[in-house]
Amino acid sequence: MLLAAPAPAQEPPANLAKLVAHRETETETERNEYTYRQGVTIEELDDHGGARGQYREARDVIFSPRHDRTEQMLGNPSNGLKNLILTEEDYQDIRNIQPLVLTEDRLWNYETKFRGDETVDEVDCWVLQVRPRQILQGQRFFDGMIWVDKKEYNIVRMEGQAVPQIRTTKTENLFPRFTTIRKPLDGKHWFPVYTHADDTLQFRTGPQRIRLRIAYSNYKRFGAESTLIVK
Repeated sequence: MLLAAPAPAQEPPANLAKLVAHRETETETERNEYTYRQGVTIEELDDHGGARGQYREARDVIFSPRHDRTEQMLGNPSNGLKNLILTEEDYQDIRNIQPLVLTEDRLWNYETKFRGDETVDEVDCWVLQVRPRQILQGQRFFDGMIWVDKKEYNIVRMEGQAVPQIRTTKTENLFPRFTTIRKPLDGKHWFPVYTHADDTLQFRTGPQRIRLRIAYSNYKRFGAESTLIVK
C-alpha cells in the first residue's frame, strides 16, 4: 500500500517579527479610536485556594469632546487586600503590558525567536518567543510567548510576565505570570478581551498566591452608535 507523504512543514516569513509589529501598529491606531470598559479584580488566596483579600476597580476609557483619551473611574476602588500593596508598576502593567501591543516603535526593545506553529482557538498560528533586549531602569517590559495568526499576523494570545521583578534590601515588588486573550472585535483587528493570572509570588516573608482578572468590554468606536460584542 502506498502512503501519502506528510505535508512539508510550513516556514514562517523571514521578517515575521516586523510583519507582526506592523500589524500591531495598525491595531493600536485602530484601538485608540475606541472607548471601552476595563474591570480589574485581584485576589489574595490562602493555602486552600480561598479568597483572603480582594481588590476591585472598574474604569472607562473615554474621549473628551476634543478627542483626548482619558480614564474615568467608576465609583471608588474596593481594596480589601491583606498582604499585598498595589504599586505604580502594577498599574503600569495593567495599562500597558497585559494588553501589550508590540508596535514598530517598541519592537527594537525586544528580541524574538520562532518557536513553531500551533492551532489556538481554531486559528492557525505562528509562535514567537519575545524577550527584552535589555532591562532599562524605570521601564516595564514583556517576557513570554505570543501566538500570531498566519494570515494577517494578528496577536491571538500571549502568555508571559511583566519584568523586571523588583527586589531591594527593604522591599519586594513581584509580578505574576499571565495570559491575555484577544478576539477580532471589528472583523479585522484583534483587541484584548480578557487577561487572567493565577500564580504564587515568592516573597522573602513567604509565598503568596494571587489571582488576577482583567476584562476589556463595551468596545465602541468614538462617535459610533453601535457597541462591539465579543462572540
